[in-house]
Amino acid sequence: QVQLVESGGGLVQAGGSLRLSCAASGRTFSVYTMGWFRQAPGKEREFVAQIRWGGSTTSYAAYVKGRFTISRDNAKQTLFLQMNNLKPDDTGVYYCAAGIAGNRPGDYWGQGTQVTVSS
Repeated sequence: QVQLVESGGGLVQAGGSLRLSCAASGRTFSVYTMGWFRQAPGKEREFVAQIRWGGSTTSYAAYVKGRFTISRDNAKQTLFLQMNNLKPDDTGVYYCAAGIAGNRPGDYWGQGTQVTVSS
C-alpha cells in the first residue's frame, strides 16, 4: 500500500500562484510514476501532469503547460505542483496519484486538496 496526503490548496486571485505538495508513505519503493489530477464541480476528473518517480520525464495537459510545473523530491518522498498564472478555470479539487509496476498514476489516490481561483 502507498499512502498519499496532499496539502497546499487554498483561495487565490486570478494570476496568482500556489504550490501543492503530496507526501507519500508506505511501499514507496514500488512507485513508478506520480501525477496530479483535478476535478471541477459537475465535471469528470481530468489529468494535469505526471512525472517518473525514478527519473525526470514529465508530461502535462495542454491547458496547464507553461503555467504548471511538476517536480519531486525522492529523499523526502514528496511530489510538488507549482501553479503559476492561475485562472478561474483551474478551480477544483486537486488529487495526487501514484502508479506502480509500470502503470500510469492511478493505482493509489490521495484525498484531494481544494484550489479556488477567484476572478
